[in-house]
Amino acid sequence: MPRPCKRRRVCALPERRCFRALEGPACREEIRMTVDEFETIRLMDLEGLTQADCARRMEVSRATVQAIYGAARAKLARFLVQGGELSIGGGEFVLCPGGKAGCPRCHRHCHKGGTNSEKDRGDL
Repeated sequence: MPRPCKRRRVCALPERRCFRALEGPACREEIRMTVDEFETIRLMDLEGLTQADCARRMEVSRATVQAIYGAARAKLARFLVQGGELSIGGGEFVLCPGGKAGCPRCHRHCHKGGTNSEKDRGDL
């Protein structure tokens, strides 16, 4: 029996969860990116963290971050090249606790309200 998937720590849910190409055919394949894949893109490409730093923030191994990041970049590249629709939601993750001025792990204001763990919620 395979080992259960460890939930990744995510600072906040994305503010925008759906992106569409303005040009090209309206009906293309939907590309689905999970929240933890989005978080690796945010941490590594936007904040400039290394894989090791990103792994510490998400509370997973560096190898896991490398795999998540590779999958996320492939989906992002497919969207940029082929167009269609990119949606973000679901996955195995836990939100940082909210209601504080900032998260001690990620040093930014965390998600307020709701539950602090999510699992495969396609409506996110």
